[in-house]
Amino acid sequence: MTGVLFEKLIRPVMYRLSADDPEVVHERTVRALGLLRSTPAVLRRRFAADDPATVFGVRFPNRVGLAAGMDKDGRALHAWPALGFGFVEVGTVTRLAQPGNPKPRLFTLAESGAIVNRMGFNNAGAEALAARLAASGKPPVPLGVSIGKSKVVPLEDAVEDYCSSLRTLYEYADYFAVNVSSPNTPNLRALQDKSALAELLSELRAASASLAKGTPTPLLVKVAPDLTDSALGELLEVCAAHGVAGLIATNTTLSREGLTGRDAVVGKETGGLSGRPLAARAREVVRFVHKHTEGRLPIIGVGGILGGSDAREMLDAGASLVQLYTGFALKGPGLVREVNRSLAGWR
Repeated sequence: MTGVLFEKLIRPVMYRLSADDPEVVHERTVRALGLLRSTPAVLRRRFAADDPATVFGVRFPNRVGLAAGMDKDGRALHAWPALGFGFVEVGTVTRLAQPGNPKPRLFTLAESGAIVNRMGFNNAGAEALAARLAASGKPPVPLGVSIGKSKVVPLEDAVEDYCSSLRTLYEYADYFAVNVSSPNTPNLRALQDKSALAELLSELRAASASLAKGTPTPLLVKVAPDLTDSALGELLEVCAAHGVAGLIATNTTLSREGLTGRDAVVGKETGGLSGRPLAARAREVVRFVHKHTEGRLPIIGVGGILGGSDAREMLDAGASLVQLYTGFALKGPGLVREVNRSLAGWR
């Protein structure tokens, strides 16, 4: 399935059948992929990529992962590797089940290669995800679990909220992504501040150490692209002090730079922007982190990867792995194949 075929024929049909509602398209896609319980040989031949890399102690069959947000509740975990993904990140999951923000809350800006979302961590909760993983098993590739704060939980109680999700899902995760950077949960980004982040990471690391049967599961922090360099530098100091295994750069942005015409009008919707307009800033953050840490802190680069060259530029900036979200939604599984081929043998 080429990207052109998906963009020109398949995606328009999917939208027409879903009353042009991106969230309905997303829901139907995940539901359909959830029916896939094994990897058909035809998909494996077309999409599988063997380009292993070991990052923060985890071996990945290739460097291309599915970003959090696409399969929040882990309903299609056995489908993603069949489409060529070398790792999958579920969530963002919260301790408490929550419906998320009122609809409509997902907007496609196809001309700009972008999406605006204000989903608000809609998910069935950590216990439901743990039950699904216990019943259906983990995917045959590394599984990341993105954890966030339940909306109804006061900020002063956020630490225990995060720790509860970590404890509930600890036996299933190959790494945890600590999401303190979504713009769609009130006050969440305050947890990126130095003192708040230090407390959170200290408790999460202690919880992880108490549960580990060997080496503790790696903790990664997902950062916003809207941080200043000084704020990002302070965040990196906290990460170093608390043994963070890596950084995910970046989450969605509040900026609307790069949108024009009709997309600029739709872009006025509240929420985080992802896709092509974020690409340059995401690479800037990756480059800053790589330089600031002298390459010692592994980075998963995400933001605006809509082609193989975008992925290579992300690795050249200092990332060790990449993730897809908006590009996959707009271009389909052909993008996974393209990116894997582009990165094959990169060192």
